[in-house]
Amino acid sequence: MILPDNEQTRIQAAEIIQRGGLIAFRTDTFYGIGADPLNLSAVAKLRQLKRREESKPILVLIADARDVVRFVINRTMSFDRCAKLFWPGPLTLVGKARPELPDELTAGTGTIGVRLPTESTVRAFIRICGGSLTGTSANLSAQPPARSAQEVDSYFPMGIDLILDGGQAVVTEPSTVIDLCGREPVLIREGAISKEQLQATLAELGIPQS
Repeated sequence: MILPDNEQTRIQAAEIIQRGGLIAFRTDTFYGIGADPLNLSAVAKLRQLKRREESKPILVLIADARDVVRFVINRTMSFDRCAKLFWPGPLTLVGKARPELPDELTAGTGTIGVRLPTESTVRAFIRICGGSLTGTSANLSAQPPARSAQEVDSYFPMGIDLILDGGQAVVTEPSTVIDLCGREPVLIREGAISKEQLQATLAELGIPQS
């Protein structure tokens, strides 16, 4: 079911999340599939829907920077420095996952990727959904990310309880993903923030790089 993204349908979507359902919504990058990241059965449904490889963790979007403590433990100095500089923004930071997080979310890696979206309207929506949502792209694994509600529906004619139509995504790149668990950062995926830009900023921050 596709409905326009407005105040009323956002409340409806939040109720679906609370019941353990799945929604799709336009993030500040592409369309994503939202579930309660702490609901084991909801995340399992998401994995099955996307045919997600068991070895791949699922990204989490948060409404406020302070919400990172719900997911990441023993944050490194580089993690906090990058969060302060790049958030809100298209940079996913990978840190050590809290031990109570479900394996369905972390894929048993012991790590979790977290991002604070750029757009205040996206953060406000996440906030009414409980402060966090899964943010994995709304596409089958190995397929291009959905840029519209209609593309989401074509990927998933069944399985998503509600698709919020927030218009066409205008970005061309997904978020950049960087692992900051260790002493030196590891670039996992280059995206909206280029490798060169990231390296230059890390150097300015005094963060060691290999």
